[in-house]
Amino acid sequence: MAHLVFTGNLQRHVPCPPGEYPGTCVAEVLEAAFRERPMARGYVLDEHGALRHHMVVFVDGTAVSDRKRLGDPVGPGAEVYVMQALSGG
Repeated sequence: MAHLVFTGNLQRHVPCPPGEYPGTCVAEVLEAAFRERPMARGYVLDEHGALRHHMVVFVDGTAVSDRKRLGDPVGPGAEVYVMQALSGG
């Protein structure tokens, strides 16, 4: 099981406390969390199931590279963080 954390700024918009979720890739872990917290899905993923542009996911400190299918591997005991991406100019 992976330890999934939605950062505090996301939790202000949708209730999604940290938890332990099964899955071998990012998509599976997120789907398990969204079954419990369906309101979080639309905030994190677009209508095609891809990561929204203003979101970023890290697995064990590394940003995911597959933002469309979310197929990046997640090992047992992995730390997965979902947060808003920072941008500016």
